[in-house]
Amino acid sequence: MKNKSKHPIKSESKENKLNSVFIQGAKQNNLKNISLELPLGKLIVVTGVSGSGKSSLVFDTVTAEGQRRYIETFSSYARQFIDRMDKPNVDKVLGVPPAVSIEQTNPIKNSRSTVGTITELSDHFKLLFAKCSKLHCPKCKQEVVDMPSTRVAKQLIDKYSGLKIAVTFDLPVPESITNEELINSLSAQGYTKLLKRTKSKAIVITDRFSINENTDESRLIESIENAYKTGNLHCDIYNIEKKQKIDSYSKNFNCANCNLTFKKPRPALFSFNSPIGACHSCKGFGRIIGVDPNLVVPDENKSLSEGAIRPFQSKSYSNCQKELIHHAVKNKIPINLAWKKLCKKDKDWIFNGCSKWTGKWSKEWYGVLRFFEKLETKSYKMHVRVLLSRYRSYTQCNSCFGTRLKPEPLNWLILDKNIHQWLSQPIF
Repeated sequence: MKNKSKHPIKSESKENKLNSVFIQGAKQNNLKNISLELPLGKLIVVTGVSGSGKSSLVFDTVTAEGQRRYIETFSSYARQFIDRMDKPNVDKVLGVPPAVSIEQTNPIKNSRSTVGTITELSDHFKLLFAKCSKLHCPKCKQEVVDMPSTRVAKQLIDKYSGLKIAVTFDLPVPESITNEELINSLSAQGYTKLLKRTKSKAIVITDRFSINENTDESRLIESIENAYKTGNLHCDIYNIEKKQKIDSYSKNFNCANCNLTFKKPRPALFSFNSPIGACHSCKGFGRIIGVDPNLVVPDENKSLSEGAIRPFQSKSYSNCQKELIHHAVKNKIPINLAWKKLCKKDKDWIFNGCSKWTGKWSKEWYGVLRFFEKLETKSYKMHVRVLLSRYRSYTQCNSCFGTRLKPEPLNWLILDKNIHQWLSQPIF
């Protein structure tokens, strides 16, 4: 690769330095005094015949200088544990940022691998989310925090000053137990006050307080702790005068509004390479192989009567075409209307079958998907496997929608973004 620039780069403005990488006099390996400008934030492709110096320019010059300058910012103690790169044979390099290079050969034979896993950035994100993320309830979208008794007591004093409150817990009680038997049983445990009872549970008072400046905080903490201990780590706060619940708390990660309990996070929860965090349906791949509607209906200009459903047009399955037309007319589905003009409800009926499917293949429309499911049971036959392969393709997983993760890790957010949203951010 020879230098095509007639004049060397003498000076650049501050703005240009921030937006481009300037290389002057690159002589690494077989480079012949190359000088050029590489704009930042752009996708750049370096092409050329074998031996022209592509790798020498990209890896041995630009990447090597970017990594070398980045490593020099570390302390001398840290640098001793890092492989240092030699300074490339170049006169001047300006505006080069820290660089990440990926080898042309992929040593990892794991189809789950991404740039984040190869560069270990995803490992840092997993640790960050396990330590610093905040849990949000998937239903009410409110932040969920664990509430130890000390924090609850301080919040009650600040929030309900001037009110008379009762600290309570729910106790499951069979309907066969009388109130007298229940009170005797509670008295043996130190509880003598019953706020309310329903058919399935009893609301038991651990203590009552008048919240003001003189409230005994230690006694309030003890009351909350007792409610946690007996009430399955959950307690409720009632307004005594109105006999109305005004707040709920949980010692676990529990949403008091929706009564949903969550586990404490750990790094494996945020990994699609771990069974703890990977989606159950796609196993962490983000896509599944299944029936492709575009292959089943390749020509959307055709109607049902014209053979829009392609697998039903062979002699072997012509009876399925007849059954489709019969049930479509019976359910008032247009059979002479082009597929692309059918409404979503009609298309769902054709693919999924009757909503009240009972398994009667001859009397109910089973749907295209059940047709393929039935074929799956005969996949030991070669011609069936060939037929299935014609109408299959990889599609986005319907459970995780391409995030590769279970729903639980997506409830943990940092700056209102889950780990998938952070790892999906563009590099520039």
